[in-house]
Amino acid sequence: MDEPREVAIAREWLGTPYVHQASTRGAGADCLGLIRGIWREIQGAEPETPPPYSGDWAECGGAEVLWQAALRHLRPVPAQACLAAGQVLLFRMREGAIAKHLGLVSDAEGTRFIHAYTSHGVIESPLTRPWAGRIVARFRFP
Repeated sequence: MDEPREVAIAREWLGTPYVHQASTRGAGADCLGLIRGIWREIQGAEPETPPPYSGDWAECGGAEVLWQAALRHLRPVPAQACLAAGQVLLFRMREGAIAKHLGLVSDAEGTRFIHAYTSHGVIESPLTRPWAGRIVARFRFP
């Protein structure tokens, strides 16, 4: 079975260095930049430009900014649905904090994901129990 287009595109980003607020394959991306880059290849122009954000933006307020943006532009996946390749994952990195990390399920079994991670760049990681326990929402590209 062929992998979803989103996954094939994300694989092209592997090895891209981590650069805060960037979204250019091969040159630099953060987790949002990776998803923005995939969007551009699938959908074309981005529906909105994210405002500038600091590295600690999620610690500076109580608004679920990333979650709200995902709800505006992506299709929610019901919580009871199985993990599937191509789903966008939204993570809360610690209990009580704002959801602030994104990734893309990269295999049919839902055991791996691609994301841009500080000091590592765009990588494919196992979706281990600690990572899976941080997922607060899942989405699909329209």
